[in-house]
Amino acid sequence: MRLALFDLDDTLFDGDTDIAWSDLLAEEGAQDASRTRAYHEQYRAGTLDIDEFFAFQLEPLARHPLPRLLAWRERFLRERILPRISPLARTLVREHQTFGHELVLITATNSFLTRPISEALGIPHLVASEPERVGGRFTGRLEGVPCFREGKVTKLVEWLALRGLRMHELEASFFYSDSHNDLPLLGSVTHPVAVDPDPVLERHARLHGWPILELHERHGRAQAAG
Repeated sequence: MRLALFDLDDTLFDGDTDIAWSDLLAEEGAQDASRTRAYHEQYRAGTLDIDEFFAFQLEPLARHPLPRLLAWRERFLRERILPRISPLARTLVREHQTFGHELVLITATNSFLTRPISEALGIPHLVASEPERVGGRFTGRLEGVPCFREGKVTKLVEWLALRGLRMHELEASFFYSDSHNDLPLLGSVTHPVAVDPDPVLERHARLHGWPILELHERHGRAQAAG
């Protein structure tokens, strides 16, 4: 198997999906978007307490009925996500499809928000943080480990194991990400690619000779790995 893994926020999506969702919830009086932005700054600085963040971010899923959440999610996808996925990002995904690679969207953002994004991008597999559900309702807790830092590696290893595979058995593995928080997974694949990277990841990528891809239109043209 040749595996192509894509981060979402600031990689395929030009922005942060949790902030976009929180802004929508703030309009509905359902969340304080300023707290989400504060958590995002901690994420960028590498100081985020991921358990504290998910306790905050998943609470609205537990508090509101599913039909309301689904209506909000549909607006979120239509108004705040799809317009900010560049043609270059879509081209990158299509090129890996053309090469016959297995495509996976792998993201810390919870699967309730990201599954329809994965589907809209034509990426058949999603590895994400999983919100717990009991009796058809969200509990506000995570199921399993967060898909964050080393947790991304853990979640991917579990996903591969369900298919009878291990990382070292793959013919090739690509991973596209913007963030130094993804260094554990970037260091685990055969073809790590930094996408519009943050300063820490850019330094690391240059030091190790990793490709640096300018994906969003404001940066210029993109070229996929073959």
